[in-house]
Amino acid sequence: MLFDLRSGARRRTVKVVYLGLALLMFVGFVGFSIGSSGLSGGIVDAITGNGNSGGGDTAVVDRLSAQVTTADAKAKAAPSDPVAWAALAQARLRLANVGDNLDPATGAYTASGNRQLAAAGTAWDKYLALNPPKPDESLARQMANAYLTVGNADKAVTAQEVVTEVDPTQQTFSNLAIFAYQAGQTRKGDLASTKAVELAPAADKKDLKTQLDSAKTQALTQQLQQAAPSATPTIGG
Repeated sequence: MLFDLRSGARRRTVKVVYLGLALLMFVGFVGFSIGSSGLSGGIVDAITGNGNSGGGDTAVVDRLSAQVTTADAKAKAAPSDPVAWAALAQARLRLANVGDNLDPATGAYTASGNRQLAAAGTAWDKYLALNPPKPDESLARQMANAYLTVGNADKAVTAQEVVTEVDPTQQTFSNLAIFAYQAGQTRKGDLASTKAVELAPAADKKDLKTQLDSAKTQALTQQLQQAAPSATPTIGG
């Protein structure tokens, strides 16, 4: 499933991999302001459990639930309208981060939260399928955030590509490179990395390339470790 994190082992793996990714983005690249791709706050809070959205009051949940109901009805009434599907995806994302959809103690999405995220992903896919003339950059950033939070790097890449189309900057291409490397899309990561370095100020090009090369190496190392077969324990002497 797209947003299925019910496995405890997978949740731990996602936390390790994507907290490392978040640190790369928000610490290693702080000198380049790469975190300005719109992912700050949400992904870190969701991974570390520092967010305060979970357990929100009933009035907020009721209001956002009503917005989802309204947006869903509008999208079904006008299935060829990309704006309607974008509004539904946005409403689902907001609802996923309040009330019982988010565990305030762990920062993890609950089963109901994952259902809202999955529904947001479906609405987002329908939005993109309609080829909007000018994709919603803000929504694309939020979808990249959501996909990263639940460990779906492939979908995060797709969302970040939309961001780079609308906002082709050093920062957005740097993030695209990192996401692509994490998704195992090395060729796409290399192309995005090259573009990011090309757009960087002359004084920053060398350091940025070093940082992105490091992100690539770390991602490849993780993928090799995950692909390696587990050692079979020896029984007896």
